[in-house]
Amino acid sequence: MRSRTLTLAAAAGAALLATAALPASASGTTTPRSAQEGSVSAADLLAKVTSCSQISNGKYRTDEETSATVPVCGKNGAVFWKADMDVDCDGQVTTKCNGDTDPWFQDDTAFHQSDGKPLRADSLPYVVVPSSSSIWKYTSAGIKGGGVVAVIYNNKVEYAVVGDTGPTQIIGEASYATAKALGIDPNPETGGTDSGVTYILFKNSQVSPIESHSAAVSLGDSLAKKFLQNN
Repeated sequence: MRSRTLTLAAAAGAALLATAALPASASGTTTPRSAQEGSVSAADLLAKVTSCSQISNGKYRTDEETSATVPVCGKNGAVFWKADMDVDCDGQVTTKCNGDTDPWFQDDTAFHQSDGKPLRADSLPYVVVPSSSSIWKYTSAGIKGGGVVAVIYNNKVEYAVVGDTGPTQIIGEASYATAKALGIDPNPETGGTDSGVTYILFKNSQVSPIESHSAAVSLGDSLAKKFLQNN
């Protein structure tokens, strides 16, 4: 996971302003592969996370230069937070994710595929959780590598897995593939979105193998239905 500095954030903003003047077809905006995964709507999930019962000991920043405003919230069978989305390109080296495309690139992820290799950020939707600290320890809440996450943005639901860990004080990051599927610019240097993303992590869940996105969608849809029933 990376933490944007003020300088890099300003550069990204300049790039976004430059693309804003271009026609939509030329702006590099990605088209999500589907508007909805599974049978549970974004609206129904969001209706269950309108209020927060805070379970973290403090709050997180969304970037290095921002103040700490994001709590981790508890629900029956899940935890959630509402934040931005920075784009994680860590893991296997590919044409989209490498040291040239991503200034913060690392060739490993906290959790690995069934064959022992790091995850592949440009093809596998995964979410980054903050490393354990005095603010919050994700494992104490029943969250583990390969756990299912419903990521909601702009009335779309994308199912992902817990795939990597990041800084102890920053929250709000997901893989290139997650961003792209939700229609968010997946460029790891200048992409992402500043707000509007909800992450619902289902407790004690685990996709096997972790690299199977279809398994994540199937399990995620089942857990989302239970989440609606129990909250």
